[in-house]
Amino acid sequence: MRLWAIQRVTAAVLALAVAAHLATILYAVRGGLSAAEILGRTRGAEGWLLFYAVFALAAGLHGAVGLRNVAAEWLGWRGLRWDATWLAIGALTAALGIRAAWGLYHA
Repeated sequence: MRLWAIQRVTAAVLALAVAAHLATILYAVRGGLSAAEILGRTRGAEGWLLFYAVFALAAGLHGAVGLRNVAAEWLGWRGLRWDATWLAIGALTAALGIRAAWGLYHA
């Protein structure tokens, strides 16, 4: 039941984050901002760091739970060993996303 709730909550967070991310990209590109100008605006912006950290964490959790469910249903990969594997993959995905956000913050 907990995994079901995590999957649904992270899906809602991702829906909002993807919409905000795409809207921001469209606004920046149509406004004629260069990559250097965009990086200049994100440098030191705690709000963007927090936004992308939450985005990455939600993506990591959502993906890990989804992979776990697909692997269990289609391949029969069940048990604590597989749960730990999917959790590690989700944590790695989230960590890489947060690292990228940190890079934007310090660009």
